[in-house]
Amino acid sequence: MNTHPARWAFGRSVFGGAAAVASQLRTYGADRVPQEGGVVLAFNHFSWIDIPCAAWATPRPLYFLAKVEAHRVPGLGQFIRAFGTISVRRGESDRDAVRRMREVVHDGDALGVFVEGTRQKSGVPGTVQPGAAMVALQESAPVVCCAIHGSQTWKVGNFAPVSMVWGEPMAFNGLPRGGKGYREASLEIERELRRLWEWLVVHHENGRPREVTLP
Repeated sequence: MNTHPARWAFGRSVFGGAAAVASQLRTYGADRVPQEGGVVLAFNHFSWIDIPCAAWATPRPLYFLAKVEAHRVPGLGQFIRAFGTISVRRGESDRDAVRRMREVVHDGDALGVFVEGTRQKSGVPGTVQPGAAMVALQESAPVVCCAIHGSQTWKVGNFAPVSMVWGEPMAFNGLPRGGKGYREASLEIERELRRLWEWLVVHHENGRPREVTLP
């Protein structure tokens, strides 16, 4: 029996709900996420709170990636693995991680990837690494980008507001399955995340109204 959906629902409610309250989280366009079928969800990354916020904002169970060092921390490793997190070695080829990522999408589930590979300390989205694009191309799956803004200034105590906005599903059917295709798709993901993030910047400046025209 696959217990991941039940564990995910529990973790999303408890930890995602707490993060949503602590960050005054507002999300836009969650109905753009396909309700079924394999999909890669691409997030930018500023702060650790992005992770539970992304879980709360996503309307279906996710399989996240986490660096192998996190999996080796006593207690933390067991905790994140319980929620389906996949271990990945950053900065080197990790065939086991790629195989597991592809399996998730091939099996019709949602893979969540913080596509820059690490938190961005500059306060703006960074360069997108090729992992998400590679899985999407190899499995002929769509990518849905979700930009995060506000978490770059969020800290315990200031509880700065955080917002997230989903883009429309992106397909890369015309690109080759290889390095060139992965690079081109990654650039498209990077441009889309930046476009969505810039919309959020303006949206914050306007007071984060709930009724919006999505980008």
